[in-house]
Amino acid sequence: MVVPRTARVFIGCALLAAAAVTLPALRPGTPWPTVLLLATLYPVCELPVRCRLTGRVLGGPDGGPAPPGTGSFFPVLLAAALLLPPAAAALTALPGAVLARVERPPFALRRAWRAAQLALAVWAAARTAEALRCPDALGLGPDVPDFPYVLLPAGAAALAFCLVLTALDGAIRATAEQFPLRTAWRGLLGRALAPHAVHGLAGLMMAVLWRSSYGPPAALFVLLPMYISCWGFAQYHRERAAHQATIRALVQAVDIKDRYTRGHSERVGHASVLIARELGMDEPRLEVVRFAGILHDVGKLGVPTRVLRKDGPLTPDERRVIELHPEYGHEMVRGIGFLGEARTAILHHHERMDGSGYPYGLKGHEIPEYARVVAVADAFDAMTSTRSYSRARPVETALAELRRCAGTHFDPRMVDALTRALHEHGWRPEVTAHEPAVPAPRDSPPTAPDPAEPHGRPDRRPAGRPPL
Repeated sequence: MVVPRTARVFIGCALLAAAAVTLPALRPGTPWPTVLLLATLYPVCELPVRCRLTGRVLGGPDGGPAPPGTGSFFPVLLAAALLLPPAAAALTALPGAVLARVERPPFALRRAWRAAQLALAVWAAARTAEALRCPDALGLGPDVPDFPYVLLPAGAAALAFCLVLTALDGAIRATAEQFPLRTAWRGLLGRALAPHAVHGLAGLMMAVLWRSSYGPPAALFVLLPMYISCWGFAQYHRERAAHQATIRALVQAVDIKDRYTRGHSERVGHASVLIARELGMDEPRLEVVRFAGILHDVGKLGVPTRVLRKDGPLTPDERRVIELHPEYGHEMVRGIGFLGEARTAILHHHERMDGSGYPYGLKGHEIPEYARVVAVADAFDAMTSTRSYSRARPVETALAELRRCAGTHFDPRMVDALTRALHEHGWRPEVTAHEPAVPAPRDSPPTAPDPAEPHGRPDRRPAGRPPL
């Protein structure tokens, strides 16, 4: 993997900043026994999750080691932020970050980035806790912690930790993965707040027990609920992986059956998410609309292959069979609970705003919102994809055609949202069939597909060919 120069510069700046905040720990007065214990405890806590044997219980969906992030024992780092001076607390994150398992190259650069990121986040959390007099509020030995006041510095420290991590995550996405600035941080903070709040509470429990008369051994009892939460998180990842496997299997089955639209489902899912983001949908709804876009044509599995691939005119009976594919798709996924409202999009993505669509002739806002999103994404990809029987249209030409049909075939809000998203993010149409594209006739420009045809069947198709 080639890391852009801007990302390398940014990582270098983060490393310099991490060195600057940790160097004061070399001065006299640093409680080195506590630093060394916590610095050792953080990577040791993750060993059972990283191990292949115990990873079958605490790990990933394939029975191997846990996915990245599953075994992140941030409560240990947050306990260090509550117990130690800022520079010393930042040091506790370094061994675990350097020894952590890295999935992809460049390995050294990723480890260096992780070490700098965690050191800065822990330092910020410790500075916040110190400013709110957390060490005094924790008490010492027989002194009782100052509850409920101690909850304030602990919560503020967890919030600072979360804010720094998400800010740096967004920055590295913008520099290393070339995400647009507007979207680099989108959704990161919302997903991180709740887990870090729980980590902060566990870290406070560890710190209180560490400072109690029972000493550090008592703090180890907090590890049990941490491992339980880790197991629950791993189960969530397993379930999510099973969902993704279900989706992939269905999409692959459709692609095998209809060789002309390979890759179409994934691109419709992507375009649907672009539209939904512009409409301001939150992350759970974005996931649903992505599923809807990917699976919108799953009902083609119920259409006879000879009809689906027929090149000549269709009989009225064959046309009726093809127009049943949204209902076939809805029946196929009706029992898959995690799809939620995506099922309605699969059923209604061929409805039109003027009521001339199928299968039920719904009009206007009778059509579910997800279905209106997928309809625009579907038509757009059909027009901008090169296939064995038609040439792609330029993006701007396809958008102009969508605007022309807005209000009759498509919801104008969805068309406007797609236009804004594509002007910001761009689009990469690809060949979706293995066969070479048909060249345009020398004496005439290529004929563009009708945007009302979900799979872009060209206007020159034999009479009677219905939309697929």
